[in-house]
Amino acid sequence: MTARVRMVLAQLNLRVGDIHGNLQRLVDAAIRARDELQADAIMFPELALCGYPPEDLLLRSSMQQRIERALAELAERVPDIHILVGYPWQQDGHCFNRAALLFNGQVQATYDKQKLPNYKVFDEKRYFAEGDSACVTEIKGLKVALSVCEDIWHPEPMQQAREAGARLMLNINASPFHMGKQIEREDTLRLRCAEGGMPVLYVNQIGGQDELVFDGGSLAMAANGDIALRAPAYDEGLFAVDVDFDEQGVRLQQGRLEPLPELEASIYQALVVGVRDYIGKNGFKGVLLGLSGGIDSALTMAVAVDALGAERVEAVMMPYHYTSEISIHDAAEQATQQGVTYRVLPIAPMVESFMATLAPVFEGTQRDTTEENLQARCRAVLLMALSNKSGALVLTTSNKSESAVGYSTLYGDMAGGFCVLKDVPKTMVYRLAEYRNSLGPVIPQRVIDRPPSAELAPGQKDEDSLPPYPVLDEILRLYVEQDQSADDIVRAGFDAELVHRVLTLVDRNEYKRRQAPIGPRVTQRGFGRDRRLPITARWALEG
Repeated sequence: MTARVRMVLAQLNLRVGDIHGNLQRLVDAAIRARDELQADAIMFPELALCGYPPEDLLLRSSMQQRIERALAELAERVPDIHILVGYPWQQDGHCFNRAALLFNGQVQATYDKQKLPNYKVFDEKRYFAEGDSACVTEIKGLKVALSVCEDIWHPEPMQQAREAGARLMLNINASPFHMGKQIEREDTLRLRCAEGGMPVLYVNQIGGQDELVFDGGSLAMAANGDIALRAPAYDEGLFAVDVDFDEQGVRLQQGRLEPLPELEASIYQALVVGVRDYIGKNGFKGVLLGLSGGIDSALTMAVAVDALGAERVEAVMMPYHYTSEISIHDAAEQATQQGVTYRVLPIAPMVESFMATLAPVFEGTQRDTTEENLQARCRAVLLMALSNKSGALVLTTSNKSESAVGYSTLYGDMAGGFCVLKDVPKTMVYRLAEYRNSLGPVIPQRVIDRPPSAELAPGQKDEDSLPPYPVLDEILRLYVEQDQSADDIVRAGFDAELVHRVLTLVDRNEYKRRQAPIGPRVTQRGFGRDRRLPITARWALEG
């Protein structure tokens, strides 16, 4: 005789540290799953009660007490449905990344995460002890195994579950986005399904958390690797899947199958979510940015408007003698088209005042980047004054390529609270601008077509100082994201002198990047918590 269990994957945007608020959201979701979707069980993301990643909040002495209260309340307030929830748990002097199955006011089963990621953005061995055994329990007669996030990326937890008699693997996640991540997840789940001979239900959270962006994409995958349910990226929701089982096996009924987003769409959505949640969760009134007429600030503003609405975005054009009429016109056109608050604040009086004060000190020296940087720093002063007065956060507009080689001004265009394009290479900036315009024109085509320039000197172009961006970005990808050596990159076909020049710039400008604002991580390795190198170091590129 065939039996059926209806499972709901709760893909939610939770807040780190907000245990009370998260509890209420879990209660509301579980009641809705039980009463509206007639679900037998609901799965919430990893560490759902405290939010992920909690980082050093886990060291707060009151964390355990708050979790105990929230867990008991969750179990008591929502009877008649199985609830799989993640939370941190202190026991015998150790902290565990735990999942529990609750039912009718009781903790039916618990599982402690075994595989603790400690690479790239993950730092779980700083906080957690490893679990050491499988947990197999029942939901309406179906034997299910509990697991947490990284466990599904390794074969051992699945093997343990199979040997313990599980017929369905439940996996709760807080898996951040990077380019191509959803394909990686699905390929990995297929391996686990094949190894365990059982389906996997995989729930992931969504939302921005500082530099991390979580994209959802929750899944139900059959034992043969077919996808029975794929939730949409970046959307909150409750997604039901029916699980039929009998002596012959466990089968998943076909549910919603959201298509995988194209690469540019997934990155653009990640930037929008990152901005929306950083501004919203931290209570800023809105954002403002310097709109230069160039592509970086144009794309930054487009993302900000899509994230927050035009009424919460202010753009400021701050022309100087070297600012072209084309730039002034294009900035005004985009601001008008998107309906943001727009101001023009010339900086010539400020720059000339600084130069007059410095003239006796600079006497006898040649004009160089010092004078160029003064322009950027005057603009930063204006933006920060507007920020102080209005309560809006300044968005900086540098991209990953510029940040990598230090092609930005410390306390100038680097001054601000959030850098939207921090992890977006320049070549991808162009692709994202074209993608956004395909949804509806917001960036003037001339901004995309013009050679990029900081406009800090007459006739200045980026490629006067930097290699062509397609070449630069590939060298940076190999060095920053793949950790390849100078010799490896040269063997890949790049000019040795150019490689050494670029890599030297990357290493030399680590001190600048440490002082830069955070921004959404979208590549496999960004600058920030993802890449930790000493500022003070003597490391030869060869040898």
